[in-house]
Amino acid sequence: MNKIHIVSNRLPISIKQDDDHFSFTPSVGGLATGMRSIYKDFGGQWIGWSGIPSDDLEPQQIAQIDEKLTDERCQAVHLSAEEINLYYEGFSNDVIWPLFHYFTQHIEYNPDYWEAYQAVNRKFADKVVAVANPGDTIWVHDYQLLLVPQMIREKLPDVTIGFFLHIPFPSFEVFRILPWRKELIEGMLGADLLGFHTYDYERHFFSSVRRLLGYEVSFNQIHLENRIVLGDAFPMGIDYAKFKGKASEVFRKSLPEKSELHKELEKYFLMAPDRKLILSIDRLDYTKGIPNRIRAFEYFLEKYPEYRNRVTLIMLVVPSRAEVEQYKLLKSEIDELVGRINGRFGRINYTPIWYFYRSLPFENLIELYSSCDVALVTPVRDGMNLVAKEYIASRINQTGVMVISEMAGVAKELGEAIIINPNNEPEIAEALHQALNMPLEEQRERMATLQQRISRYDVFKWASEFVESLKKVQTLQQNFLAKNITAGVRKELVKRFKAARKRAIFLDYDGTLVGFKNDPQAAKPDQELHEILTALENDPKNMVTIISGRDRDTLENWLGDHQVNLITEHGVWLRRLGGDWEMIENLNANWKPLIRPLLESYVDRTPGTFIEEKNYSLVWHFRKAEPEQGELRANELKDELHTMVANHNLEIMEGNKVIEVKAGGINKGVAALRFLNNQQVDNIIAIGDDWTDEYMFRELPESAITVKVGLKNTAAAYKVESVKSVRTLLKSLID
Repeated sequence: MNKIHIVSNRLPISIKQDDDHFSFTPSVGGLATGMRSIYKDFGGQWIGWSGIPSDDLEPQQIAQIDEKLTDERCQAVHLSAEEINLYYEGFSNDVIWPLFHYFTQHIEYNPDYWEAYQAVNRKFADKVVAVANPGDTIWVHDYQLLLVPQMIREKLPDVTIGFFLHIPFPSFEVFRILPWRKELIEGMLGADLLGFHTYDYERHFFSSVRRLLGYEVSFNQIHLENRIVLGDAFPMGIDYAKFKGKASEVFRKSLPEKSELHKELEKYFLMAPDRKLILSIDRLDYTKGIPNRIRAFEYFLEKYPEYRNRVTLIMLVVPSRAEVEQYKLLKSEIDELVGRINGRFGRINYTPIWYFYRSLPFENLIELYSSCDVALVTPVRDGMNLVAKEYIASRINQTGVMVISEMAGVAKELGEAIIINPNNEPEIAEALHQALNMPLEEQRERMATLQQRISRYDVFKWASEFVESLKKVQTLQQNFLAKNITAGVRKELVKRFKAARKRAIFLDYDGTLVGFKNDPQAAKPDQELHEILTALENDPKNMVTIISGRDRDTLENWLGDHQVNLITEHGVWLRRLGGDWEMIENLNANWKPLIRPLLESYVDRTPGTFIEEKNYSLVWHFRKAEPEQGELRANELKDELHTMVANHNLEIMEGNKVIEVKAGGINKGVAALRFLNNQQVDNIIAIGDDWTDEYMFRELPESAITVKVGLKNTAAAYKVESVKSVRTLLKSLID
């Protein structure tokens, strides 16, 4: 793998300005920790905002910062105070953040925010383009830069791009609210690999892709016109060894070496050895469910009065966006709740809630993690939540109980924790009661399992797994592109075509010569297609055959004036040029009354679906159905049909958004060979887009030029991306 470049909103270095002097210190966040070795080991650059508004800097100061950052293999994107306000505080935190966390009432639909978001994303992309080379890998991070992957792709089509979203991706019903929803999805699809914390977020993204852009999603692959995009879940970890090591160090400290906080905690336990501590640590944010948590603790003290004077909630709230009105109101609500509970249940020597509104040094955090019997983490919606993992890593004696919200991404990994609904205050209270009464043996059993799991998948494993997946997606792209008809391949095909004395050309119709339509009858040939067919049939060396699943009346109506052969219903009917319709094999339709009621029941149950009846087949169309429901019903229908067709010589054919039941023993491959029987041809071309055309690709001689439309696995020798590409190829043969 070539160089790996990291792109994020902030650099892994904190810059502080003191008059004309700048200090540079490494950041200690999880992303900076996990990524630091990646970009340096692979010789890349880290692109991000410096953290200081460019309006506050003189040109020579900017140059000084850039020079120092270059030594650290970093590239600064300099942003003005206005850009930061509109792009970061505005669109990122007042639009995307509330939307993706399901707090739609907090969204500010400001077009100026959107304009700034586009402009700043372009700045980031331009900086990447300036440092990256073809063949490099670029890993873009988080919701502030959703447009960057596609912007890079436009300028550097030959790089590999990964994108990781560190917050939830919402369900389609929520995401569709956003006016700029398509643009964000298209921006993300510029990546080759999209990473999410959980499968749920991945699934929500796929749903939006299907509904908004109509791309086909197969397992975790999104099929674009010219490439494949993979989505996968990579639950982010922590630097487990760092937390465990620091906890061991804190445990071994002598009394004079201990911090004031540590001394206070030990004095607390000395005064009341049977007292228990519950820990709550969060940044001030409406997604964290802090008021619910406090009310649940109040409910706990009401229901279990025996725990008054025995249990204390240590609540650390880290200040965030203190100037924003919503956050001011949240802070006021928290202050009021804490004051009320402490006033109601407090005594001279007992304070129910120890409330700290500030950040704490790393060592103090470890002391809290190590000392508290229960960790209470109850966000209303959270992408991952690493506090839970930090608490687990710090419990070196393997005691302690984790109470976690099911709405946090981390809950998927913490099956041994007590999992609660953050909106159910009585349930939280019961969870606290269970946690405080859990036997030590059970605590150690649960904690040992949790520690083993999160120690294996730490932040370094998370980063390396993503990089390995990027390597795999590179291989996948290469395999899929290996059959692409490049300019050189097209030149060779044209050469073979021109040298032939007699050519047989088999062309599928829907998805090959014309694009798919919601209404099948709307897919009539346009003027360009008529001109292409006319040019092909005017060459006496060409024998053109339209081979389709369409019924014979439709194709005759649309193409009857052309000098072409027609094979319809996947090989049932044949009309040779100048001849009458004939059946390639004798079939009957006696089975239809058996199958039709089942298809009708699926039409009734699945809005947007309908049945098309042909002479010897029945087709259930689900293109206009809701994508997930259509796919689900299609799988159900196939299962039911398999049990019905076994004894009736019928076949189930799965096309593009259709399930077709037809008489067995005939397909496009059989029909094409029957048609070619006794024909003297030295050049065969067959082009098709779906599973029914695979019969033709497999049955035709190896010397045939077989072409698949789309990026799926195929028996065809070559691939093109789209209907447009098919027409371009046919025009090159004509020319």
